[in-house]
Amino acid sequence: MKGLRLPRWSASILARQPRPRCGQYQLALSVRLQSSATSTLQAEDTLQLDDIATPPTAQPSKIPDLTQLPSPPPEAALRSAKLSALHSRLSLSPRLPLQTLARCLVDPSADPNPSFNNLSLYLLGEDLFSYYTCEEITCRYPRLPMSVMFAAMYAFVGSKALAAIVREWGVEAAAEPGGEVDPGLLQAKRRPAGTDEEVGEGRFERPNAERRWRRGISSRTVYDDAFGDERTSQYKGENPEIGVLDRTKPVTLERASTNFARALMGAVYLHGGRPAAKQFFKEHIMSRELSMSSLFDFKQPTRDLSRLCAREGFESPVARIISETGRKSRHPVFVVGVYSGPDKLGEGSGGSLDEARTEAAVAALKGWYLYSPLKVKVPSDNAGERGQSWEPVYIDCGEVVV
Repeated sequence: MKGLRLPRWSASILARQPRPRCGQYQLALSVRLQSSATSTLQAEDTLQLDDIATPPTAQPSKIPDLTQLPSPPPEAALRSAKLSALHSRLSLSPRLPLQTLARCLVDPSADPNPSFNNLSLYLLGEDLFSYYTCEEITCRYPRLPMSVMFAAMYAFVGSKALAAIVREWGVEAAAEPGGEVDPGLLQAKRRPAGTDEEVGEGRFERPNAERRWRRGISSRTVYDDAFGDERTSQYKGENPEIGVLDRTKPVTLERASTNFARALMGAVYLHGGRPAAKQFFKEHIMSRELSMSSLFDFKQPTRDLSRLCAREGFESPVARIISETGRKSRHPVFVVGVYSGPDKLGEGSGGSLDEARTEAAVAALKGWYLYSPLKVKVPSDNAGERGQSWEPVYIDCGEVVV
């Protein structure tokens, strides 16, 4: 079979032709399709494709150096899988954006800018936690002593309790804060191990602190925090009276976790309102079980019971043996009851008569202080509701002063 001979002019036909640029074609087409084009556009319509200037090559955008930022930028929260998983795991409302949740994870020690850290949020959340917890405990147990009240509040919303709750939420902490860190990690500057927090200065310091007076219940209620503990905030500036709190110092992981839990409570309140904050508080705080009877520590229960009966106008308590076994054996057991007239106030057992009487007095005191009404209603239930009057709840006159 003979080969096909092509003429010389066929080389120009078989050669690869340059493809017209899409940008030029679209530009020319867009100009021509404008029906309301002005005279200037009509003049430009007559231009040839070769006369159209090639657009300058786009320069690569300058990527910011995230390592120079103290915390991740807000737009990085939308790309964080950890943050989205945390938002879903806590069943947060869609009204709470991911950017706010990411801000709750930035401690002031990591980013001193108040517009990007959780300082304002956790201050609000701290007050909300204290208010809701105090009213729940006070209305449910109106006769609790103040020392037990402080212990119960710390057990519910204290630093150790909130840090444990944050761990249960699955929140992980970053080794070091920075702009390149995942926004779903808790960011704070860690305090070296073995260092203690310094005592506060300025208006948080107790009056006459140099005399080292005894810290009684009244002074703890007035000068200390919601748990009856001394405040540990530091001021920066030469004059602590007019200075601002220095919250940029390194903190422990427990303190950073506590700040995050409080900041999240404040964020839920701001974005969801009072009902959402109250629901969040009941689901994550008050749903935890606490044995109130284990918080009591009586020094002299028999004397306290006698003073209580005298204050309430009851007859003086009398201890009576209810039953006993093995009096002359190695392990005797005595059951003693404490009576006020014909009424039995408490019952206890022990290896000796004194131990059984003490246990009976402790049981009588716990029965008095742990009184709880059948229907518990707190003041915040009627907050913001019109047409409903508040019915005052029963509040006891207080503990026995010996």
